[in-house]
Amino acid sequence: MLETRYQRACAARPFAIAAAALVMASAAHAAAPVAYVTSEKAGVGVIDLDSMTLEKTFSIGASGPRGLGLNDDGTRLLVADKNTGELAAIDTATGKVVEHVKIGKNPEYVRVHGGRAYVTYEPGDTGKPEPSAAGGKGGGDDDDANKPPAEIAVVDLKTWRVIRSVKSGHETEGVEFSRDGSLMLVTNEGDDTVSVYRTDTAEPVTTIKLAAGGRPRGIKASPDGKTYLVTLESLSKFVVLDASDYHVVKTVDTKLGPYGIAYGPAGKHIVVAAARDKTLQVFDAQTYAHVTDAPIGQRCWHFSFTPDGSKLMLACGRSDAVYVLDAKTYAPIKQIGSLPLAWGIVTYPPSDGSIESR
Repeated sequence: MLETRYQRACAARPFAIAAAALVMASAAHAAAPVAYVTSEKAGVGVIDLDSMTLEKTFSIGASGPRGLGLNDDGTRLLVADKNTGELAAIDTATGKVVEHVKIGKNPEYVRVHGGRAYVTYEPGDTGKPEPSAAGGKGGGDDDDANKPPAEIAVVDLKTWRVIRSVKSGHETEGVEFSRDGSLMLVTNEGDDTVSVYRTDTAEPVTTIKLAAGGRPRGIKASPDGKTYLVTLESLSKFVVLDASDYHVVKTVDTKLGPYGIAYGPAGKHIVVAAARDKTLQVFDAQTYAHVTDAPIGQRCWHFSFTPDGSKLMLACGRSDAVYVLDAKTYAPIKQIGSLPLAWGIVTYPPSDGSIESR
């Protein structure tokens, strides 16, 4: 009997060790929050949020990563590469690309929702930059109207296949979901619209026409799901849309070139990246009154709070850096460099931000 117990104990020991190692690894992962930043020239930077330092950089081969998102457990970072036209999945433990799927020309914005990745791309993109007096990436209205519309590829993250592609407006920029997940809303910079679809079927629900020449970019649902915020880059405003019938409830002036927009962790404030004015702006989430401004770098399109809500991090492309601010006072803390043409930023654990929300 003693020998049998001993043999059983010996047999069980490897499993106990493996289980303990798994628990320790999980605890270590949970104890080390990170931010991922796409750099159009360097790959993906990994920032240790405890030390606020650039820990390492994942190279994904051909340069050009822009949009990014994480799966639910943070083991896969999904990155859209404008040069290859693909969506790649990076193993966050090793930094290696483990999956990739062809999307189309100029894939840009990535939003992960409900086990799927939603990736904007432009079938009619020629690859040549178009002049814009307003400083945006697109050209005039006539040029936009003559292009094929943008599309959103829907990728199943279990099979890693494109299960459908949804035709949108021209130059689709942002993707958001209703709080119950039943609707998907996308901003179309080229034709000044927001398109609304049923998430499960991609059936069109309605198209919201916004102010001419506004070039809508960022979009965010309110915490209670009753309204949506949409930034109008070329008019330097954001609008508040009623979620029941999509009428404009209020129009709020901002500084020049607003793009990224999000609610703060407590839902009391709205944060806007006025990229052309190199300013982060803060507004009251109930009254929409202006609260404060903070100076930031050049071409700061996207941002994220840290998981604990104590700091705000902005990817500033023309400054080749991430700017770190105190999330309560908005005072500058530091800059994290060596991120040429930084584009977007997400964290694990997930945080409130312009690309993803908890």
